[in-house]
Amino acid sequence: MNAIEQGFVEFNISNTGIGTIEFGHPLSNSLPGKILKKLADTINELSNNNEVKVIIIKSNGEKAFCAGASFDELIDIDNMEKGEVFFSGFANVINACRTSEKLILGRVHGKAVGGGVGIAAAVDYCFATKNADIKLSELAVGIGPFVVGPVIERKIGLSAMSQLAINATEWRPASWAHKKGLYSDVYENETEMDDAISKLALKLSSSNTEAMRKLKQIFWEGTEHWDITLRDRAEISGTLVLSDFTKNAINSFKKK
Repeated sequence: MNAIEQGFVEFNISNTGIGTIEFGHPLSNSLPGKILKKLADTINELSNNNEVKVIIIKSNGEKAFCAGASFDELIDIDNMEKGEVFFSGFANVINACRTSEKLILGRVHGKAVGGGVGIAAAVDYCFATKNADIKLSELAVGIGPFVVGPVIERKIGLSAMSQLAINATEWRPASWAHKKGLYSDVYENETEMDDAISKLALKLSSSNTEAMRKLKQIFWEGTEHWDITLRDRAEISGTLVLSDFTKNAINSFKKK
């Protein structure tokens, strides 16, 4: 099985109404199109399940939270239509989080790159460990964080987002992400983080569902146009990924 076909998305629902979604891929939890589609579909499925009161999104393993777009799939894109479809996968995940009537908690246990930062920004409350450094590396491979940019900007502001986008090879520590508002809380280790996630999720599972739904609507006011905006951004990335610069840059990264 090639790298594009690998990976998984699974979920479970506790008897207290906590829906946990976990994704994974052997290459640092990178995100091929197959995983992006399944992740968006699963978020929508749990969002529409009346048994679910609150959602947690996490990734597999103990190292990276998410390495972003799958390089194997990026290098395979040979026309604009395929490129737009692939990058629309990130748009669909973000929009699934945005339109969900359930509050979504994020669990970021390790480094997050590109689309991984986008997922952290798309959840409503994000927990992280001190190892959860972030980077938007897209410009380094000739693209740019066009699709994830709006959701990251919404969370940390244009200035901080532009710093990440421009200085595309520099890691920012979890403490920086916490200060800017991407991470709600940062913990020394996964055990402490998981305890805190469990406590908040349990409190929310017994809270007024209508009040949480109304709060969610207020949190995301002004993003109603994102179905179109993120689709247009996916088209930009889908065009840029075809350049010789990007193909050469991705091949260089894969050799490291």
